Amino acid sequence: MEYNFREIEKKWHQKWVENKTYKVTEDENKKKFYVLNMFPYPSGAGLHVGHPLGYIASDIYARYKRLNGFNVLNPMGYDAYGLPAEQYAIQTGQHPEVTTVANINRYREQLDKIGFCFDWDREVRTCDPKYYHWTQWAFQKMFNSFFCNSCQKAQPIEKLIKHFEEKGSADLNVAQNEQIDFTAEEWNSFDDMKKQQILMNYRIAYLGETMVNWCPGLGTVLANDEVVNGVSERGGYPVIQKKMQQWCLRTSAYSQRLLDGLETIQWSDSIKETQKNWIGRSEGTEVVFSVKDSDVKFTIFTTRADTMFGVTFMVLAPESEYVQQVTTAEQKEEVEKYLDYVKKRTELDRMANHSVTGVFSGSYAINPFTGEAIPVWISEYVLAGYGTGAIMAVPAHDSRDYAFAKHFNLPIIPLIEGADVSEESFDAKEGIVTNSPVAGKSSMDGFSLNGLTVKEAIAATKKFVTEKGIGRVKVNYRLRDAIFSRQRYWGEPFPVYYKDGMPQMVPEECLPLELPEIETYKPTETGEPPLGRAKKWAWDAEKKEVVDKSLVDNKTVFPLELNTMPGFAGSSAYYLRYMDPHNDEALVGKKADEYWQNVDLYVGGCEHATGHLIYSRFWNKFLFDLGVSCKEEPFQKLVNQGMIQGRSNFVYRINSDDHDKAPVFVSLNLKKDYDVTPIHVDVNIVSNDVLDIEAFKAWRPEYQNAEFILEDGKYICGWAIEKMSKSMFNVVNPDMIVEKYGADTLRLYEMFLGPVEASKPWDTNGIDGCHRFLKKFWGLFYENRTDNFLPSADEAAKPESLKSVHKLIKKVSEDIEKFSYNTSISAFMIAVNELGQQKCRNKELLKDLVILIAPFAPHIAEELWAALGEQGSVCDAAWPKYDEQYLKENDMQLTISFNGKARFQMTFPVDTPNEEIQKQVLADEKSQKYLEGFNVLKVIIVPKKIVNVVLKK
Repeated sequence: MEYNFREIEKKWHQKWVENKTYKVTEDENKKKFYVLNMFPYPSGAGLHVGHPLGYIASDIYARYKRLNGFNVLNPMGYDAYGLPAEQYAIQTGQHPEVTTVANINRYREQLDKIGFCFDWDREVRTCDPKYYHWTQWAFQKMFNSFFCNSCQKAQPIEKLIKHFEEKGSADLNVAQNEQIDFTAEEWNSFDDMKKQQILMNYRIAYLGETMVNWCPGLGTVLANDEVVNGVSERGGYPVIQKKMQQWCLRTSAYSQRLLDGLETIQWSDSIKETQKNWIGRSEGTEVVFSVKDSDVKFTIFTTRADTMFGVTFMVLAPESEYVQQVTTAEQKEEVEKYLDYVKKRTELDRMANHSVTGVFSGSYAINPFTGEAIPVWISEYVLAGYGTGAIMAVPAHDSRDYAFAKHFNLPIIPLIEGADVSEESFDAKEGIVTNSPVAGKSSMDGFSLNGLTVKEAIAATKKFVTEKGIGRVKVNYRLRDAIFSRQRYWGEPFPVYYKDGMPQMVPEECLPLELPEIETYKPTETGEPPLGRAKKWAWDAEKKEVVDKSLVDNKTVFPLELNTMPGFAGSSAYYLRYMDPHNDEALVGKKADEYWQNVDLYVGGCEHATGHLIYSRFWNKFLFDLGVSCKEEPFQKLVNQGMIQGRSNFVYRINSDDHDKAPVFVSLNLKKDYDVTPIHVDVNIVSNDVLDIEAFKAWRPEYQNAEFILEDGKYICGWAIEKMSKSMFNVVNPDMIVEKYGADTLRLYEMFLGPVEASKPWDTNGIDGCHRFLKKFWGLFYENRTDNFLPSADEAAKPESLKSVHKLIKKVSEDIEKFSYNTSISAFMIAVNELGQQKCRNKELLKDLVILIAPFAPHIAEELWAALGEQGSVCDAAWPKYDEQYLKENDMQLTISFNGKARFQMTFPVDTPNEEIQKQVLADEKSQKYLEGFNVLKVIIVPKKIVNVVLKK
């Protein structure tokens, strides 16, 4: 019987659905294991062969854990909100939900063909109101919470209000935007509006003025990774810096907990290091500088308190609130011109910029250590969001300050003995301090650091500024609060309405607040977000319902929020919803949460290190504080799958000035004789680098009359490894592979390409090998061209077959745990060849073989499991255990060398004494030609590896 993969795979897809093979429920009698893939954004292009790589890897592991007796949760859903669907809606007028649902259906069809063990009863879609109900709920909880620095957790806002009523702002250690001082008496005398304004300073979800990447062409704020070279990644529209009132999440409050949590999870060192750098913890000192002839004071943060005597100028971020306060009338025009320039620069542009730009404010600050006046400059190399947005510049010991000082001819004072700053700054943080103060100059209260080591000087300065009240010791974090507003339509609506300009929450029992219908998805003519076009978009506080916005009277009917939430909102807690997706009363029920706890294995790309993987950890920690999640970290182990790169093909067109003439293409190995232009060609009309000429002519109208210079009757294409992309025509649709070779072949081949975490090129030239392997595997059970079923319960297991199978059980078990799937498949190929040669017919051994292949190739495994007469699915079998007695090697193969040169190999029983090995080697016929004319000085035997005969004339 031949291996009919199409029939087999169709049959088992239907059976899995009918039997609900992959449906899972909590089972207290089994240990749980939660496997999760980062859910996909359903784009219109569908899946290419690179997308399933992580899904296949996690599917193998999920099936393996189930076979080992675990209750495995392996769900799938869709991150359905996003800018591409909205842009398509703007272009076509089609509602984004229509295209999104069509794309989801396409994805589902493709995923089903590959045979994943997803529990589709748990599917989530972030655009489903039943799902984003809980995104809105979490946002409201954040709005009604503050972060206590002392206990390092979120607490109800009512507790903060009680503190204000009793103590005012005294004895307060909480995360806040700015320091606000008031007494209990003052708080109790404030009206409700004033109280709400003050509370906004402390809420975990708050409204704040922030600098954003504003894209007028798209009418929305963009994240840094959506901006490339000053324009939007999508559409190429100009992007400017703009201060806007935005919803923000106080992610910065969780900085230390985010750092501490990294020590408790099994993530790669590279991802952990990326997050540590992104969070950016630094211990330093805050020092206050006063502006000369002004009441304005700057607070700066520095990790180099030892360099205070080398501060020769100060620099403000262009967005700093101090810029307007310190800019003099004489400098106003120059400053405004510079600020206009900076608005067109994103933060990434500014951080990457190597040219020096800046403008003098006209004002001077006083260095508190020397009493000297130093100029205050404004420059784009200082960012408002980190530290205080003002820096003290020490050009002798900071490369950016040095470049700025050289460019604008500002003083440079070296502070380390022997430091040469004639050509570059001296950035080393060690040595003996000098010029602190400079000889002959005074300092505040005679304070001096001269003669101290850098480390001693930092400690002394920290103590001094604290005692003198001009500063304090502080820990700073680079992590910023997350901007949570987007001026888009296709996103979660905020459950917020506005009363007297202050945000009020839609009552919890009225959630979800659903997206309204609108006619067009562009911003309004007055610049409002698309929701400004909705006719029915106001909140009736008495009736507790959405009503027509013409009814807004600001008494009982109020305007609703026009912004929507960003893409990361829906992906920040989806792993919890999978645990209990049909619960209408809670994001996740206590029973389900305590059973599944958190994700044991999370698989996804490393590009999410500073986005989703930060936001979801923050979100989960907040829910942990609320008692919703029983685990503080959402993802215990993370595996980052590599990228499958495209293998592009090229044809070579001979360059010609005669454009009316049909194009001529020359084959790869003949092109050296011609002046040619390489052109990408669709890889789907190329097989083993041989072009299908007729398909090529039909591919493009301009090539229908093309001529070809062939080699040996074939047109050979060139090739290169590049990113898989539609523009390079190297995208391979998995449907085509499944149709031609079967899903099991696709699954095996994607894993066989190389280590899961490595990037590797897609090359269809090698897929035949995996398909042939499955045919060989099938051949162990069915005689070729007959229906004769070979396994027999009556045939005894041969010793060599027992060894082959038990070696395989050990190898595959160990490799799956290490995600070394490519080496597992190699081991399978070796074992199947051995068993074929041994004519293994023992039913029990072949049954073990079927279970072993089941995680990798589930369709063929199910078919053979049933053929073996087993009941139920192979998924519910027990993973075989290897027996050490069958792994013992009886023989050993030794390499025989003469004077260090390997010549041949000999086989000996493993217990052969060295004396006997030496005797047989020297007596062997093959040794004689190497021994002739030489004396044997000695024989060196490396156990179980090498015999080296040392000769001398």
